[in-house]
Amino acid sequence: MARVYVSSVIEAPASGVWERVRDFNALPRWHPRIAESHIENGEPSDKIGCVRNFRLQNGDLIREKLLALSDYDLSCTYGILESPMALENYVATLRLTPVSDGDRCFAEWSAEFDCAVEVEEDLVTGIGSNVFQGGFDALKRHFGGR
Repeated sequence: MARVYVSSVIEAPASGVWERVRDFNALPRWHPRIAESHIENGEPSDKIGCVRNFRLQNGDLIREKLLALSDYDLSCTYGILESPMALENYVATLRLTPVSDGDRCFAEWSAEFDCAVEVEEDLVTGIGSNVFQGGFDALKRHFGGR
C-alpha cells in the first residue's frame, strides 16, 4: 500500500481555514488545479456519502465520495471512485489543528492507496506535491502567507 503525507503551517486560525475547505464541493474556490466541481444528485456537500464530480484544469475528470466530515476534529475523509490515475482503494484525510503559539493552524493531508510498484513513486510524488502541497500553498496565499 502506498502512502502520501504532507503537512504545513498556515498563518490563519484553524477555524478560518476550516471554513474555506469544509465544503466538499468548494475545491475550485481554493485549489488551483481544480476547474469545476458539482455534487451529484443535488445532495448537500456535507452529507456523508455524497459524490463530488470535478474536472481538473487539464481536463481530467475525478469522482470522489465523502466518507467522514468532522467539525469537531476539523477533518474530512474521502475516497476516489473514478480517476485517470492508475490507483485503487484511495482514501485521503485532510485535517487541521489549531496552533496555540500564535493564531495559526497545522494542516495535514494524507492518503493511502494501492497501485503497481512501477508507478508508486510517481503517484506519491505527484499527489504529494501537485495536490496536497499545491492546495496548502494556495491556502497560504489566500490567508496572506507565503
